[in-house]
Amino acid sequence: MTRKTPSLRSFLIGLIVALCLSTPVVAVAAPFPALPEVAPAPTDNPTTPAKVELGRMLYMDPRFSASGTVSCNSCHNVMLGGDDNRPVSVGVHGQTGGRSAPTVWNAAFSSAQFWDGRAATLEEQALGPIVNPVEMGMSDIEQAMQRVRGVPGYAAYFEKAFGDDSMTAEHAAKAIAAYERTLITPNSPYDRYARGDTSALSAQQVQGLKTFTEVGCNACHSGAAFNGPALPVGTPFLNTFPVYKDNAYVAKYALDADTGREEVTNKEADRNRFKVPTLRNIALTAPYFHNGAVATLEEAVQVMAKVQLNRELTPQQVADIVAFLHALTGEFPAQTMPRLPATTGWTFEFSSAK
Repeated sequence: MTRKTPSLRSFLIGLIVALCLSTPVVAVAAPFPALPEVAPAPTDNPTTPAKVELGRMLYMDPRFSASGTVSCNSCHNVMLGGDDNRPVSVGVHGQTGGRSAPTVWNAAFSSAQFWDGRAATLEEQALGPIVNPVEMGMSDIEQAMQRVRGVPGYAAYFEKAFGDDSMTAEHAAKAIAAYERTLITPNSPYDRYARGDTSALSAQQVQGLKTFTEVGCNACHSGAAFNGPALPVGTPFLNTFPVYKDNAYVAKYALDADTGREEVTNKEADRNRFKVPTLRNIALTAPYFHNGAVATLEEAVQVMAKVQLNRELTPQQVADIVAFLHALTGEFPAQTMPRLPATTGWTFEFSSAK
């Protein structure tokens, strides 16, 4: 019996297959730490189960808006990615704001809140939307608290969380903030990779991590939450957006129409400066940017490269970075919708904030 000699083509195919199977994906060092599983709490508002329980109720309750239809969760939906997946949110009486709702998930890891960083803490941020005429529409915070006090069942929850005679705006804000500090999404594929599990990321995601850092995305999106370096509470990490305006994206998406931080400080140096948002769960929070003008993550990556770094990315680079960004989707703690205290025998006047 004559033994056949394998052809050169078959030999080369076999060699290539063998090399592919035997050559492992080369991991790159994890340049960012894993996300902590517990958020830091201020000394004057330690997180307790009673506060979290009350805060969840207040967060979900629409009765403290002028129309009785808008709650914190309306725009920052914890059953989704922590926002509402709209370019801009819808507030009382169908009004719309000028900025896209940022995610509430992992907001506890930001040194300031809102796109312009005007609120130093989650406690301060919690009260802002209630008296915003477009968002929840109450004329002042005390009128909102009268609504709270008008629901008999809330008193016991305030007492459990804060003690007697505690139905104040300060305590309501502390309760909401305490609840928001439980909204952490740890153990994403990247987190597992950062802790040493080199199999947690695909080959493309590893390449995307490498490309992310090589092109300079990490100049702003660093740290465990990918929202910049750790700064003192009340000090927002800001950056100008857009930096490079000589391109078609700026006009197409009206990226420089909003003056950003300048509206808070009235300083020209703060024009078009915004708080750097987290990239955690970014695949779930379309549309993108402060005005919600960009619909897809792929387009957002291309826009960012051009207007912030003045770089043109190849389709492969975009695909790799997007694959990596998907690896930042973490594990969401289960959210149980609370049973809200009832209003019995009477109703609110929802036509106004009175």
